[in-house]
Amino acid sequence: MNMIELNNISKVYGRGSALVPILQEVSLSIEAGEFVAIVGPSGSGKSTMMNMIGLLDTPTEGTYLLDGVATEKLSDSQLARLRNEKIGFIFQQFNLLPRLSAVENVELPLIYAGMGKRDRRERAAHVLESLGMGERLGHRPSQLSGGQQQRVAIARALAVAPSLLLADEPTGALDSRTGIEVLELIMELNEQGNTIVLITHDLHIAEHAKRIVSIRDGRIAGDKPHTPRIAPSGQEVLV
Repeated sequence: MNMIELNNISKVYGRGSALVPILQEVSLSIEAGEFVAIVGPSGSGKSTMMNMIGLLDTPTEGTYLLDGVATEKLSDSQLARLRNEKIGFIFQQFNLLPRLSAVENVELPLIYAGMGKRDRRERAAHVLESLGMGERLGHRPSQLSGGQQQRVAIARALAVAPSLLLADEPTGALDSRTGIEVLELIMELNEQGNTIVLITHDLHIAEHAKRIVSIRDGRIAGDKPHTPRIAPSGQEVLV
């Protein structure tokens, strides 16, 4: 079954003679369990495509099915609910709340999902422990390294057991060694069945995926399977 199905998606900004096309008749299908990198230079349209896939923006034309759900006629509140249920986001800058501990940051999406206090604390702690952060549950972001902060951000993305993980330049704020560790973790999550879409401008980062989709000038310029640069370490991540 396709997790993502974009059909002739176009996105245009502006009005009248000032119209600026960003995406032009993009069609893309991604099956459940795939690890796909979408790569392109600045201005190529990859960020707009990420926003479409993540239900953060809507197309000017075309249709989008997420996990079998047609999204084009959904209201803003329905889109928000679907986004919270189906998608986990991993961002470059972590976006952790500085006054909250690691476990409290991971609890946030569970609060929005309506989970009770005891259950969400147990779930958040379990996911953090599975990512090697069991000894850092009470630490605030300022007490964690960059790699540890990104692990907390990944745990937050995994907390509601989403159908899709959307990673936007997840290693951009990390040194190269820590970045590789985070990429290995993302690969391990894919090996366990998680569907992952990685957005990046860096082909070396994209080469860790099993399929590379390149975008240029708002159109898909290439789409090919790929053998990842490195193999996951094999350490099981229990989520």
